[in-house]
Amino acid sequence: MTVQTPTPFPRPEPLSEQVSFHRQELAVILSLYGRMVAAGEWRDYGISALRDVAVFAIFRRTAEVPLYRIEKRPSLRNRQGIYAVIGSEGQVLRRGHDLAAVLRVLEKVRPVE
Repeated sequence: MTVQTPTPFPRPEPLSEQVSFHRQELAVILSLYGRMVAAGEWRDYGISALRDVAVFAIFRRTAEVPLYRIEKRPSLRNRQGIYAVIGSEGQVLRRGHDLAAVLRVLEKVRPVE
């Protein structure tokens, strides 16, 4: 009888860091979202935490493309700003370093039917 050493399991690759919204950032976003839902403007949202960007997508109806996307891109920290509000057509509505200031553009804009 020969004794063989067990084959070790392959080491899993370390998880790549993801970008996500922090609690304070989500509080600011959800405060605006709650006001707009109460006004009947928005109905649904989705959150994505990817490798280079975190996205909070806002929908008028569930089955549509998002009306707006709030993005957090840490790679743009030293350039245009870490936060951006992007419209449904892909246009950048506002970009900056302060989330509350960037979100003010959504309080002024009303979606077109």
